[in-house]
Amino acid sequence: MTYFDYYFRHCWIGGWRQIASTFRIWCDLMTSNYADYSLLHEDDSYEECLGWFWASLGEDETLPKAFIEHLQQMVQDIHDGKVKTYPIDKVITRVKEEL
Repeated sequence: MTYFDYYFRHCWIGGWRQIASTFRIWCDLMTSNYADYSLLHEDDSYEECLGWFWASLGEDETLPKAFIEHLQQMVQDIHDGKVKTYPIDKVITRVKEEL
């Protein structure tokens, strides 16, 4: 991953996505369009929307370049067969057997 890829594709574009998401939530707050924010009937839609708005202001999904490169290397190792993987159903079966 080049520094251009990291800064442009990850930091810059990710930052604009986060700004757009926060702006959408703010628009929902300003237009009282927050009915879809409550998952349960007991939830207060306004409070849920307000909570999502404040949480979105503190989010920073920009990960360090070294961490992203490490994840890419892990995926490449799996694809190349350097790392042995197991199907989840076999793992769950084995765990149940040992309990």
